Amino acid sequence: MRIFYNNVFKNYFLLMLSLFASEVIFRYFTGINIIDISMGRVFLTVNIIALLLSAISSLFGRIAGNILTLLFSLAFQFYMILEASLYNYLGTFVSFKMTGFYSVVREYLADFIGHFNYMYLLIAVPSAALLFFYVFIDFRIKVLQRNDEIDFADKFDSEERKKLDDQIFARRRKHMMINSKINAVVIAGILCGVYYFLLTAPFMASNVRVSKDIDIFNSLTNPNVAVARLGAIGYGIDDLRLKIMPKNKVLKTEYDEKYTIADQVNSDYIRHVDDYVWKKVADGEKQSIYKTLNNYYLSKVITDRNDFSDIFRDKNVIFIQMSSVNNIILNEEYYPNLYKLYTDGWSWSNNYSSRSICSTGNNELSAMTSLYTFGDECTINRYANNTYPESLLNLFKENQYTTSSFHNYTDTFYKRSVIHEKLGSDKYYGVQDLAIPYSNQYSEWPSDVTLMEKVLAFTKDEKRFATWIIPVSTSMSYLESTVIGDKNLDLFMSTNYNTSLKRYMSKLKELDDALGVLIEGLKNQGKLDNTVLVLYSDHYPYGLDKSTINKYFADEDVTKNREIDKVPFIIYSTSIQGHVYEEYTTVMNLTPTVANLFGINYDPRLYAGTDILTKGYENRAIFADGSWQDSKGYYDAINGQFKCFSPNNTYTNDELEEINKEINERIYMSNLSIKSNYFSYLEKAKEEYKVKDLNND
Repeated sequence: MRIFYNNVFKNYFLLMLSLFASEVIFRYFTGINIIDISMGRVFLTVNIIALLLSAISSLFGRIAGNILTLLFSLAFQFYMILEASLYNYLGTFVSFKMTGFYSVVREYLADFIGHFNYMYLLIAVPSAALLFFYVFIDFRIKVLQRNDEIDFADKFDSEERKKLDDQIFARRRKHMMINSKINAVVIAGILCGVYYFLLTAPFMASNVRVSKDIDIFNSLTNPNVAVARLGAIGYGIDDLRLKIMPKNKVLKTEYDEKYTIADQVNSDYIRHVDDYVWKKVADGEKQSIYKTLNNYYLSKVITDRNDFSDIFRDKNVIFIQMSSVNNIILNEEYYPNLYKLYTDGWSWSNNYSSRSICSTGNNELSAMTSLYTFGDECTINRYANNTYPESLLNLFKENQYTTSSFHNYTDTFYKRSVIHEKLGSDKYYGVQDLAIPYSNQYSEWPSDVTLMEKVLAFTKDEKRFATWIIPVSTSMSYLESTVIGDKNLDLFMSTNYNTSLKRYMSKLKELDDALGVLIEGLKNQGKLDNTVLVLYSDHYPYGLDKSTINKYFADEDVTKNREIDKVPFIIYSTSIQGHVYEEYTTVMNLTPTVANLFGINYDPRLYAGTDILTKGYENRAIFADGSWQDSKGYYDAINGQFKCFSPNNTYTNDELEEINKEINERIYMSNLSIKSNYFSYLEKAKEEYKVKDLNND
């Protein structure tokens, strides 16, 4: 026990144990591997933190230092509990960059608490043990220390030496404490050096993972992988560092110096792209970021046209981003309108939401641009002033379509009135523009039926249109009684569903009724046969827990892999035969797929996604954190593991490394393109070259 006489060492050792134990419990609950080489880095992190904080706490005396150490421990554990809960709720860890956005969505607190897993409180159990030590053991150590000091004085024969007072021992303790503090800081500094070495050490990395730990540390754009590699505490501290002192770290790539044009095989389906001006711009570009991006995009493969090219040429199109809709809606009895679109149109049974932080807005941006958004912030808001000449609505606008967007809510959550114009919408109609009654009260969303009636008033006089609709009725909360949540409850009274599920299904009925109004209205206007409907969902209903979905609806266990993220994707036209495709896909592929179907002239190299109907499509669903799933299995980017569906049909490590390298490259280049507003630059640079070339002539 004498080793605990030193308050600096005592508080360091106890805090280190408390934080490391919490990290282990945190990993258990979030499914991150505990037996992993990254735990060495986690152990280093908690040692550095414990050394520095114990030096600080020792400045305030024994009792105050104990209290401060306990508060430090509780603060970190509260953060871990919050991160674990948000991961369970949203499927992703969150960043301090999102603090502004979460002040807007504080109304969701009731739903968040309603789905809180109280087992996560076990993360704070080490602090309870720390409290027990301070209350029942620490004072005994103090008594033992005092007795040892008295025994030391009694060993001397001299009466004067026996009368050594507390001041002598106090001076010795003071010197010991000063030395201990200095030692703690020095050792923490040495461990920081070791920590940095491990960030760059090749043996700490996995070939399959591809991403370098030092790059993860310097960017944190992928919170899920960062938490796994750095630990919850390491991620939180690094995230706070980058929040206070942002770094624009640009990675070295093979495209920094030159581009290589991929060969095209001559065939009837070859896609001809005129990139003469683009190459000239790239050849003369000096700015490093734009040079790298030019080289990267120019080096990509130009995918061919296919049997589906042009089949919807000159037809109208309506895109519908369904809010919080999963495959529960694929029910003919309750939702006949969507079921008709699903069975009579084309649908994809392995379509997934590429869920990230701020999923609704980020997936909306990805759907319209085929770019991967940032995993640590609400990209659609952060880069609202970017322009995207290559976006889907801009492609339609270039082909003489009237483009528009409709949403039955305000800009409270997303700056749609700003960004939809940048994305090619001639006119964005918000809830106030449409004069739709709405409430500022959380969860009382406007009716989607009313929204579709407003859309029909627009389509009535339009000859050639591309319209994006974002209905909102199906959004949570499902815990609270609301007008739309209770509107259709009678339909489900005979079921054994819980109340939250019934309210969700009642809201789905409102959406289905709205689809019925839209279909019937287009038919009455004589436009249905000349209009294509494209429906996708932003994400699964967060307001329902996985166990509820599993219990009543899931054909597969939604707690495994990313099955919870399986959502509908439908393309409907009266001119096609119904078909269910089994290819794996996400919303990333929407823009190039639709552009090809409508015979729009576009350059496939400018998109991170691919036309899913093209020959040689990769048949893979890629998620925001770099995880992916295909017919062979599921790759978990968090743990760096591939789970094959059959041992006889899997990938080698070299193949996994190549796949992950290409995926990480796509995500990084998408992020860099958004951050640098690359597509706006490219458009202007090409126009400037044309003007300059014309003047030279």
